[in-house]
Amino acid sequence: MTASTASTASATAPDPAWLPPEAFRALGSRRVLVHGDGLLADTVHDEVAAACAEFGGEAARVDGPDPAPPYDLLLRTRPGHLDRLGEEGFFLERAGGRTTVTAAAPHGLLHGLFHVVRLGRTAFDRDRQRQAHRPALALRMLNHWDNVCVHPVMGQVERGYAGGSLFWRDGAARGARADLDRVRAYGRLLAASGINAVALNNVNVHAEEARLLTDRLGEVTGLAEVLRPYGIRTHLSVTFAAPVVLGGLPTADPLDPAVRAWWAEATGRVYAAIPDFGGYVVKADSEGQPGPFAYGRTHADGANLLADALAPHGGTVHWRAFVYDHRQDWRDRSTDRARAAHDHFTPLDGAFRDNAVLQVKHGPMDFQVREPVSPVIGAMPGTRIAVEIQATQEYTGQQRHVCALAPMWSEVLRFRPQGEGTPTVAELARGGLVAVSNAGDDPYWTGHPLAQANLYAVGRLGWEPGADPYRLLGEWIDLTFTPEHTPEPERLRAGVYAVLKDSWRTYEKYTAPLGVGFMVQPGHHYGPSVDGYEYSPWGTYHFADRDGVGVDRSRATGTGYAAQYAEPWSELYESPDTCPDELLLFFHHVSYDHVLHSGKTVIQHIYDTHFEGVEEVEEARRVWASLADLVEPGRHARVAERYEEQLRSAREWRDQVNSYFFRKSGVPDAHGRRIY
Repeated sequence: MTASTASTASATAPDPAWLPPEAFRALGSRRVLVHGDGLLADTVHDEVAAACAEFGGEAARVDGPDPAPPYDLLLRTRPGHLDRLGEEGFFLERAGGRTTVTAAAPHGLLHGLFHVVRLGRTAFDRDRQRQAHRPALALRMLNHWDNVCVHPVMGQVERGYAGGSLFWRDGAARGARADLDRVRAYGRLLAASGINAVALNNVNVHAEEARLLTDRLGEVTGLAEVLRPYGIRTHLSVTFAAPVVLGGLPTADPLDPAVRAWWAEATGRVYAAIPDFGGYVVKADSEGQPGPFAYGRTHADGANLLADALAPHGGTVHWRAFVYDHRQDWRDRSTDRARAAHDHFTPLDGAFRDNAVLQVKHGPMDFQVREPVSPVIGAMPGTRIAVEIQATQEYTGQQRHVCALAPMWSEVLRFRPQGEGTPTVAELARGGLVAVSNAGDDPYWTGHPLAQANLYAVGRLGWEPGADPYRLLGEWIDLTFTPEHTPEPERLRAGVYAVLKDSWRTYEKYTAPLGVGFMVQPGHHYGPSVDGYEYSPWGTYHFADRDGVGVDRSRATGTGYAAQYAEPWSELYESPDTCPDELLLFFHHVSYDHVLHSGKTVIQHIYDTHFEGVEEVEEARRVWASLADLVEPGRHARVAERYEEQLRSAREWRDQVNSYFFRKSGVPDAHGRRIY
């Protein structure tokens, strides 16, 4: 397939993303047998049949014992393997000229099918030993921040940069979309990447969204029916005040018997309509959302209320740990937003029910381009923890900038909170991996076509947290662009890889330096404003003055945040002499002439990285332009358009940040470059 004939996105047929027809050629050109029963086995057969119809193969479905050859691929279920594989795992074997996928359950059969698609021709071209594949994390979930009604400030998708909601039509009376083909296509994409759960609505639950739990439950049921054939369980964000807002009770006190009875009854109705419902997501006592603090109760009391209502049905409550004082006095340097989650939740370790999951942001602040790993993740061994990441690029370019986030997430998941030889973050995340979705109704799903790589990486890292993120990036490129079907496959593959590989660090270079964070326009968070939040109540400060910059979070002289870590990290972060350069200004206030481990001063690092970041965007734009003859024209044009905006914005970041710190410090650039 050449660039002129490749599949493209349109209003009626959204972009095929990482499941273009060509990705199925190797499978679809062979004789394939499917052995299994149930809804997901039906899905597997339908996928195989469609591929074979496209590429001339043969698809059949069998019952009973495995038939004798001839066949090239057998996809089968064997319940006896459940202990070894779990519900979603599978074996892959190539022997005697045939490939066999053996799963213990239909969920595993579905994942095995998509693994064969990822392998392409290599699934059939050489014998291999029997390989076992099962997900490291049982739950890989997307949290959609979608509103039923368009919010007057945040729009229909809060922090969404890819158009409107996939699920909800604009307006209270219209509700869920009538045509669910796009939702079905979305579920297929998610299953192929390893996602198995979706929360359908915003964690900031407004009045209309609250009703999804009760009189609008039918809309949720319809969406669940469409996602179910691809193994996607449906979850809902709910308001803690639902007994008051929806039930007419005078209180939402989690220890009140009437409140507990209300939640039990409401939850029972949900499961009567959606038997495989996953559970609730809750943001409480955070940024104005109601919670148990109003009744003198703890967050464990609040989470356990919902956990108890869900337990008889096998459901789980995901309770977000994003709780902090957003009305902070900027003059008060003793109050540190970074400390908040640890201060609030670690005293409650062991107090949460087994089906209550504490959902913790991967860093202590708010999805910045560089943060330390949250100390909460390693400090609550008696609590199920889910790690929350943000695929929607709120602080990383809002899907107008290329910023491949898998390398960042990989660093987080591999981090060992208790030091060398102890469990990684991924191993501690017994509650799973959760990402704020970056998808919307844009024809390319994510607005920026290259941002699809972030959506894909969520599921793949949830399945295999130790995977090389750059290997996963190459995997996504091969599936999405199918370079082997272009005249110059290596030029296409190398070009796309080049613009994505270091894009996170490029973005870091031209934005906030050395882990200090924020420096963005308040409210919408796009573009530079070095002092945008400096005198605000949100607790997001950099404290730059004529002598230096950064936040002192040491135990000895600062807020004490560094002491929330176990050794060796608390000692490492405590001193500016040992703190990693990339986190220096997060943990310390230092002079502009402080020498980094790199050998540069802080001020020269700021100048150099901001100039380098712009140069790297210019080079990436050039590389992308050179691929015009190999990439489908609509996709190429959309990315080229976004590169123009990224370059404009990167230059603005460079000039504002460099000028700000030149004026603060009075130190000129050692290379004599122009600073305004």
